[in-house]
Formats: sequence, C-alpha cells, structure tokens
Amino acid sequence: MKETILVEHLEKVFYSQNDMEIIALTDMNLRVPENEFLCILGPSGCGKSTLLRIIAGLEKASSGRVFYNGREHTKPCREIGMVFQSYSLMPWLNVLDNIALGLEFAGVSKPERMAIAREYLDMIGMSNFGKAFPYELSGGMQQRVAIARALANNPDVLLMDEPFGALDAYTRIIMQKELLRIWEQRKKTIIFVTHSVDEAVYLADRIILMSGNPGRIKKEIAITIPRVRERSNPRYGELTSELLALLEGA
Repeated sequence: MKETILVEHLEKVFYSQNDMEIIALTDMNLRVPENEFLCILGPSGCGKSTLLRIIAGLEKASSGRVFYNGREHTKPCREIGMVFQSYSLMPWLNVLDNIALGLEFAGVSKPERMAIAREYLDMIGMSNFGKAFPYELSGGMQQRVAIARALANNPDVLLMDEPFGALDAYTRIIMQKELLRIWEQRKKTIIFVTHSVDEAVYLADRIILMSGNPGRIKKEIAITIPRVRERSNPRYGELTSELLALLEGA
C-alpha cells in the first residue's frame, strides 16, 4: 500500500526561559499508508499535538525528517489540512464564506469556491445554514463547518487535533459517526489525535499509543473490529481495557 506520511527519527526539544532543555519528542518513527485512519492516543503532555504540528509543517523539528509522498516536508501545504480543537472560524464571515476561505486564499474564483463550499455544506448536513454566523451555531455545528473548510481545499491528508474534545458526550458520538461517514465517502488519510480510549477504538484502523517524558511511541495496535463498530462488542471492551491498562503505565 502507498505510504503517504513517513516520520523518521524525529526529535523536538524546547527551551524554557532559564534555558532548561525540555525534550518533547524523541526518536519518533511512523509510517502512515494511504487512506488509513490512524489515531494517536496518549496522556496529556506526551507530545501528540506537537507531533501533529510538525507533520503539518507548522512547527520545526529539532532533528529527524517528515516525508509526504516520498518528498521531505517542512512547511504547510494545501495537500495537508488541519482541524484544531478550537473551531477557528472567522466570526465576521458566514458559514459559506468560512468554508470557502482557504479557496479564496488559493485564488479560486468566487463562483467556483462558492459551488465547492455548497457541496461540502450539503455533505455535513447543514444546507440551510450557509448564511448563518458562527455565534448562531452550536459547538458541534461549528466543528462540522471547520471540518468542511479543511475538506474544501481537497487535502490528501487530514490532521485532526482533538477536534471533539470540547463537545458534550452525545454530540461527540454524533460527530464521530459523521466523520467516519465523510472519511468513507472521500477516503482521505486521517491522523487523529485524542486522549479518549473509546474514541480511538471507535474510529481507528490503527492506534499509536504514546508515552511521555519524553514523548515516544510505546505500542501500535491494529483494530480489526468491522465497521460500524458496536460498543457492546466484547472485543471492543477488551481493547478498551487493554489500552487503559497501557495508558496507566504510559
């Protein structure tokens, strides 16, 4: 299977105000095949978000390299989109204009970008909200718009940094189902950061479990439970328990 993202011997070091060295990531090696739904799971502070930002080109690695489709990748590009936990919508723009924002920056004509924005608005089930403003939407609806904005740029890879972390439990489950539906339609490569064991088991083809101090890969687990996954499935419960036990020692 084609390899989309390759991370080789990645290390990230930060320095405090008094020049104390803080190793956030060490010797990270990761291969992500095309169209895989990969979840990165780990305790707070283990470097999950830092890793994602380096893959996105938003953060520089201290050493090591990231490759996208065989070429070294060091800066943001349209082919790699990112969705953050905070919705990051422009409050002065309506929903359609928010979705079309990246296309506008890319120089796409207004008629074309509006047509693309409407297509993704339909896809997220919000056809009647194109003229609404972010403050008029629920948290779950705002996150749908943020996902649609990322997808409208037609990225090959979608990076998601705990995008449902601020949502209530019910809305989070709805958004997980919605994301899987979109992924199955569009078949993007997704790298999804979460600290929720249940979310990782529900979504992922494969889970990377990270440990902290410094951040590194502790274990890789392939999820073979067929979709749509039922939380009542005994294997689902076994995997959840196994991951929780591993996290306790992370």
